[in-house]
Amino acid sequence: MRGLKQNIILAKYTTYKIGGPVDYFVSVKNYEELKKALQFAEDNSLPIFILAGGSNVLFSDDGFKGLVIKIDNKELNVNGNEMTAGAGVLMDNLVSQSIENSLAGLEWAGGLPGTVGGAIRGNAGCFGGEIKDIVKEVAALTYGGEIKLYKGEDCGFNYRDSIFKHSKEIIISAIFELRAGNRENLKATAFDHIKYRQMKYRTPSCGSVFKNCPLEKIPEKVQEKFKDKIKNDPFPILPVGAVIDACGLVGKTIGGARITEEHANIIHNFNNAKAADVLDLIDLIKEKVKQKFDINLEEEVQLII
Repeated sequence: MRGLKQNIILAKYTTYKIGGPVDYFVSVKNYEELKKALQFAEDNSLPIFILAGGSNVLFSDDGFKGLVIKIDNKELNVNGNEMTAGAGVLMDNLVSQSIENSLAGLEWAGGLPGTVGGAIRGNAGCFGGEIKDIVKEVAALTYGGEIKLYKGEDCGFNYRDSIFKHSKEIIISAIFELRAGNRENLKATAFDHIKYRQMKYRTPSCGSVFKNCPLEKIPEKVQEKFKDKIKNDPFPILPVGAVIDACGLVGKTIGGARITEEHANIIHNFNNAKAADVLDLIDLIKEKVKQKFDINLEEEVQLII
């Protein structure tokens, strides 16, 4: 198969810069290449992992036994108020093109890492916006090679979730429906968000490790304690960073991984961290938060361990 590589180090393809070797690796730029990759995996009985931008995944130090398929189709077209993008388009490029064409609805995503496919799969969101709000249609490919089309309302979007997290279907493209906006205002909003990320999000990291906590899952006495921290994003939530901070874990270091002072929901690979270092910090945070506040944290980062 064209472009097939062996024993590629996965750390090169993630924002965490962590991960061991994969048996087979291929980057696909179109539907036909993706079908061939899926057929190769079936013919050789290989487990498959679909890799997007690598910004929300932690691979094992031992790597991955199987085939990693990196989605790298980057077609991007604008037609009126609609944008059609391949799943491999970087979110940064999608936002930039929306602003260049004076289209509103994506400015909240200024500085958001990753790709269109990953953003849809995890219903990416920040600053009160979510990708679900602008998705008109998604094209996905089944492992059997069938193309399926989903209207936005049929994608099962929920908080950091969609049907694509629970099915053997690969997002290949999407149509976004935006609205007319003022280019300078959109640019200013996106820039503010980019600046915030640069100040708060140390790299290498995966961004936020845990999902924020919906209020219905927070004990009332804990809600009262953190009432000044509760915000809408896009519904009432308690930011996990505030809870981790209150547990006295900011700055905690295990191996080459550290809970950052700038944002307590970020675990920074500051010194050649191993996946095991990050996992130990994740386990420690979950244990302390449960003990102190009776909150069960849920990882946002995908753990391929």
